[in-house]
Amino acid sequence: MLVIWRITDSKPGHEKQTLGLAHALLRSRAGECFDIPAPSRGASLLQWIQGRFPAGNGLAKPDIILAAGHATHFALLAARRAFGGKFGGKAVALMKPSLPLSLFDLCVIPEHDNPPARDNIIPIRGVLNDVRTSTTATPEQGLILIGGISSHYRWDDARAAAAVTEIALANPKIAWQLTTSRRTPATFLAALPRPLPDNLKLMPHDQTGPGWLEHALAGAGQVWVTEDSVSMLYEALTAGAGVGLLRLPGSRDSRVRRGVEKLLADGWVTPFEAWKSGQTLTPPARIFNEAERISSLIIEKWFKNPAAKHSRSA
Repeated sequence: MLVIWRITDSKPGHEKQTLGLAHALLRSRAGECFDIPAPSRGASLLQWIQGRFPAGNGLAKPDIILAAGHATHFALLAARRAFGGKFGGKAVALMKPSLPLSLFDLCVIPEHDNPPARDNIIPIRGVLNDVRTSTTATPEQGLILIGGISSHYRWDDARAAAAVTEIALANPKIAWQLTTSRRTPATFLAALPRPLPDNLKLMPHDQTGPGWLEHALAGAGQVWVTEDSVSMLYEALTAGAGVGLLRLPGSRDSRVRRGVEKLLADGWVTPFEAWKSGQTLTPPARIFNEAERISSLIIEKWFKNPAAKHSRSA
């Protein structure tokens, strides 16, 4: 049985990444996952130095220890030192750690961070998530995901609102749902022309419950995403929808922008301007599911041989 420890820091973006990989691993191997809140960085550093990790006492010994975010790294290393070793838990860091990469058994790092070529590094496209590739999407359902204020882009209420209206009016047979994010300015919804198109329903993020986005993505044949909403962009691709990109002026060159530009160059997403010129939104020709891909690589790397797994748990 595969035992996973997930070191958490209560940040939703980090939680989605580790949860997505944990769930993918548990679809490949029977097992269980334990969530462990990271102690403070100071306490975790001391525990790492002392070779102890009290939060893990009484739990099944881990085969894999997952963590994402700088606040979790010392806890991850403390857990690995206390419960790792030759036949113990492997420390897997998601995103680029601020500590030396050689300290971790595996680092899963976005391509746009330019990770070095090393045996303990796997590059990924974007960020991991907990979305499953949908088998229930229909062309009659559409989703529009609105971001907001970002250090990488200049937000424009009028530009985004005009694009949303044009999309809804051009596709009257599609029932569109629009949702916002915590970063969306309060002025955006007011900027949408009134009356709204009959086929456009507003679902502000504070009116949606847990799991709403995943459910909406599963049913949507087309999804439009503002360019600043990188996590939602990769979630839409993972769901298998035809994805359109609502472009925004860039405030500066950045690794985030370079990641989006690569998606465009590789044909994964359709920019709004190309759609206006007649290009259609079609589902990806290939499955885009980085959590499943990384899970398969981890199983191949450490757990392919059942005898080896047995010796690790002995």
